[in-house]
Amino acid sequence: MSVDVSVVIVTYHCRDEALACLASLPAAAAHSSVEVIVLDNNSGDGTVEAVSERYPDALVLASEDNLGFAVGVNRAAEKARGRYVLLLNPDTVVHQGAIDALVAFADARPDNGLYGGRTVNPDGTTHPASCWGAPTLWSQFCFATMLSTAFKRSALFDPESLGRWARDSVREVDIVTGCLLLVPMAVWQALGGFDTRFFMYGEDADLALRAKALGYHPIITPDAVITHEIGVSSQTRPEKFRLVLQSKVTLFRKHWSPLRSRLGVSLLLAGVGSRAFVAWVTRSEGAGALTWRALWRDRSWLTPFPPEPPSKSGSTGAGLGVSCP
Repeated sequence: MSVDVSVVIVTYHCRDEALACLASLPAAAAHSSVEVIVLDNNSGDGTVEAVSERYPDALVLASEDNLGFAVGVNRAAEKARGRYVLLLNPDTVVHQGAIDALVAFADARPDNGLYGGRTVNPDGTTHPASCWGAPTLWSQFCFATMLSTAFKRSALFDPESLGRWARDSVREVDIVTGCLLLVPMAVWQALGGFDTRFFMYGEDADLALRAKALGYHPIITPDAVITHEIGVSSQTRPEKFRLVLQSKVTLFRKHWSPLRSRLGVSLLLAGVGSRAFVAWVTRSEGAGALTWRALWRDRSWLTPFPPEPPSKSGSTGAGLGVSCP
């Protein structure tokens, strides 16, 4: 039987959230044929057993190691048979008709290549996490000078947030995030899936930039909606933001010229330093202040991820949650 959509979900310490996500799929894809592939990153919390028991038609892959998000998605996608690959975070609930709407949208716009939707918080308010603007030297300058903090969600001074646009209209964007990302199988294969040097964070930005280089135009539709319980993870704030920063450094080194990359990394460092300085001057003990001070003390994130995925013994993300950011 032909399959329209291969839903790929990578889990790590998200058993209950993953079960809720899977329970939402039938109503989201009433008119699309769907297969479900779940790869568990050695959670050890009963995710594999629970998913296998409740959803016997799903293909459940149990990794013996925490592979990271990018490697986990790629391995799961190798088993996919659908016309499309749909990436979902396990801590999402897909709204009724969302997958059908996303498939119809993609079928009508084959030249866009990457497709996303609208993300809302559990209280129904819009969360911007479904898509972002690409980083630029200007956006890094705004981060370095704390303009992006002072004028949060400003289209001018916080450009990667895309301003106050509520994701309530069809719009081409730079980056569709991996929490809800539909990719035609032919495009996924042409791109070679995710670059596995990104253990977590940045892999979707890299995919989008590579897709744009091939002439595709990532786009979102407000008709495909998910609720995303942002923050369900075993990570601490410093660990999460260290990975975010290291992913940005890696992205700059990979996609920008050497001079532009050096400027971008310098601005990134200045942004961390300015926030750490403010935290030190104000003697703040809040979670954010402690995070910036920790990131300034340990600047190992300035080293980009190596071209090959880290070994088992040297994984920079061992023990981190990798699919419920």
